[in-house]
Amino acid sequence: MKTTNILAAGLLLLGFCMPQHLQAQDFFKDRKLNLNEDGSNYVKFTFLTQAWLRHQDFNPGSTINGVAQDNGTDIGIRRYRVQMYGQLTDRVFIYTQFGENNFNNMSDRKVGFFVHDAMGDYAIDKEKLSLGMGLSGWSGLARFASPSAGTILGVDAPLYQQSTNDVTDQFLRKLSVFAKGKLGKLDYRIAMAKPMNIQKSANYNPTVTTNATFSSEPPNMQWNGYFQYQFKDQESNQTPYMTGTYLGKKKVLNVGAGFIYQKDVIWRLGTVNDTIRENMVHLAADVYYDAPIGSRGEAISAYGSITHYDFGKNYTRNAAVMNPANGTTNPAILNGSGNGFPMYGTGTIFYGQIGYKLKDNLIGKTTLMPYASLQHANYERLNRAMQFYDVGVNWLLSGHTSKFTVAYQSRPVYNTTGDYLERKGAIIAQYQVFFN
Repeated sequence: MKTTNILAAGLLLLGFCMPQHLQAQDFFKDRKLNLNEDGSNYVKFTFLTQAWLRHQDFNPGSTINGVAQDNGTDIGIRRYRVQMYGQLTDRVFIYTQFGENNFNNMSDRKVGFFVHDAMGDYAIDKEKLSLGMGLSGWSGLARFASPSAGTILGVDAPLYQQSTNDVTDQFLRKLSVFAKGKLGKLDYRIAMAKPMNIQKSANYNPTVTTNATFSSEPPNMQWNGYFQYQFKDQESNQTPYMTGTYLGKKKVLNVGAGFIYQKDVIWRLGTVNDTIRENMVHLAADVYYDAPIGSRGEAISAYGSITHYDFGKNYTRNAAVMNPANGTTNPAILNGSGNGFPMYGTGTIFYGQIGYKLKDNLIGKTTLMPYASLQHANYERLNRAMQFYDVGVNWLLSGHTSKFTVAYQSRPVYNTTGDYLERKGAIIAQYQVFFN
């Protein structure tokens, strides 16, 4: 049965089950299906699509089905999401999300749709402490380790904060037991996660070398935490996903810090070909400011963070978002094929992003929000700092509900000895539709 049919059937069933005294307009109030008269118990559905049109230069030696390609244009679905969640009782909350990532002409067909989240939590204290379990984005480290996809400032979140993305988790989601809550203005989340088998990751390589990699031995538990003090308006922690920008609807100033720790998850060869096992330790601190600054709807959004990653000696890992190439003839290129680059590594990362929303009704009933972001990473394996930057402008046709973004991204290319070679660029046009 198609997903749309399943959703329609679910809505119809909920309609039959709705008490008669709840009228039809109650369903559409705040786009929720209310389960009681005051709306404190409810079920809600959301939908998101982000479609990309992109032209970019490829890494040296890139091939598509064996044919050499220096550059190319592609169309793809960067993200598709369906969320269903609800406050079923005053203390019971359920959340599930499914969808697809990075679907383009190179993707396997009809197999990419998968469960992102499936979790529930129980409020021991409605504000101070909730306990939950399942597959979820309740992770440690930093604000955008769990980004709200529909409210991202630009075309993408700072993906490097998802430190084990699809290596030992499922697109940042982890099988975990978690606790979360607010102690006054201190918002916290802690989690114990069971890492997924490295053997199931897309680029698994069992070879142990002098450069650190993830061990293929049975994994120990992973410990996560993130704590932020919210000086101004308080943010919701109902779900794990943190807002990219409120477009001037809130005045938020947060300072946060977090960690991820896992024992003996990394291995490498020592000087006498012995296997050395190491712990994975990640630490981060960040600050987030998002607020209206003018009388005509102007707003600013700013975020900065410092992160220290310890994946073991000389660890690097490439990221290639919706990679348009599937091969390479140049094994001396560290980046791999297509648009890959060493996003992750052992070392220290500085990241900043800033956006400015212009006045409301700048272009008819729409407005613009230009932005810029920079990831500057000093990775142990590289002989020159890794800098990835993204600049662009959002055309806010209807806030985050309907927006068009044009961006330019630039990434560095390295060889396998860590030497910098050149830069490659990409131009991206994204259209987002978000029913929330």
